[in-house]
Amino acid sequence: MQKFVQLVILSLSILLISCNAQEPSEDKKAPKATLVTVTTVKNKLMEVTEKTVGSLEGLIDPTIAAEVAARVIKVHVTPGQTVKKGQLIATLDATDFAMQRNEAQAEVAQIQAQLDNQTKTVARNQALVYKKFISQNAVDTDAAQQNVLKEQLEGAKARVSNIDHSSSKTKIYAPTNGVVEKKIVDTGEFVRIGDPIVQIISKQRLRAHLPFPEQIGALLKPGLKVRLNTPINAKTVETVIHELKPMITEGNRSIDVIADVVNEPGWQPGASVTGTVILGAEPAAMMVPEQSVILRPAGDVVYIVRNNTAYQAIVKTGLRQDGMVELLAGVKANDTVVVDGAGFLTDNTPVKVATDTTKSSTNKSSINHSNIKKNSTTAIKS
Repeated sequence: MQKFVQLVILSLSILLISCNAQEPSEDKKAPKATLVTVTTVKNKLMEVTEKTVGSLEGLIDPTIAAEVAARVIKVHVTPGQTVKKGQLIATLDATDFAMQRNEAQAEVAQIQAQLDNQTKTVARNQALVYKKFISQNAVDTDAAQQNVLKEQLEGAKARVSNIDHSSSKTKIYAPTNGVVEKKIVDTGEFVRIGDPIVQIISKQRLRAHLPFPEQIGALLKPGLKVRLNTPINAKTVETVIHELKPMITEGNRSIDVIADVVNEPGWQPGASVTGTVILGAEPAAMMVPEQSVILRPAGDVVYIVRNNTAYQAIVKTGLRQDGMVELLAGVKANDTVVVDGAGFLTDNTPVKVATDTTKSSTNKSSINHSNIKKNSTTAIKS
């Protein structure tokens, strides 16, 4: 009997403990608030842009060549050296031209002496004609010979000038400011007319070649603003489209857009360049971070927070750039939407805001036209 009583007491104790253990579980069934961060939907001026990577070409990169045939006395520059317009680049041997000039000068002196003598002869004979000692025909012959000598003298002087001009070309000067890219000949070599001596690369005027996809060709036109960046310089250069090549590039089916860069120190020919063409602007685009837009069975949605509760709103997306997405429908300006934690929410979910509303860093953002999409690519399904 005593054992029976003990068994009953033990059973009642176990039952009582079980009931007490179930009481707090009822409290646990209440949903817990999800920790999230939020941002406020703002209307912003958004630029519609198209970006590509191209290359820089030097418009002034002359290869300096010999204009006369002569032996190189000295090349005064080395590769990599910065030169200024008018700086002496190379000196050629002018000995031959000096000898030719001496010969031409002797010819000039000879003809000048003959002309002086003939001038006296004409004057003397003309006096004899007045006295009727000789006929006028003899004087006319002497005058014609005098004119011939005058023409010969002019020709000899022209030859001297030509030799002087050729001799001046033995001093070769830089035609523009730039950097010596290559020294092609050296001291002692013989060069003929047209033989290259050095190549100079000028940075004064560069041309950016920007390949854009053919499907946006109708949007591109000369005069549109372009922002250019190159990895070798931190400065952003603003210019405009100078021209568009008329033919589609066969290799990559792109349009070659050309923009000029003038007098930008640190920019170099051959470097890569990122070009951003401003195609237009959206004056009042509602923008939110991309992680705010979640793909659900109903479509693209965001979660709007009101009174610490997240409500699902189906949205239509537009332009995308730099981690931001445009909302075309489904929200209003100044709505508070979830950013971090949106993928873990459902409609009418309690939330706890971890931080204050994220402030917009700028009033103007840039949107890439090539990233226009109808649907969000965030693929988190409930």
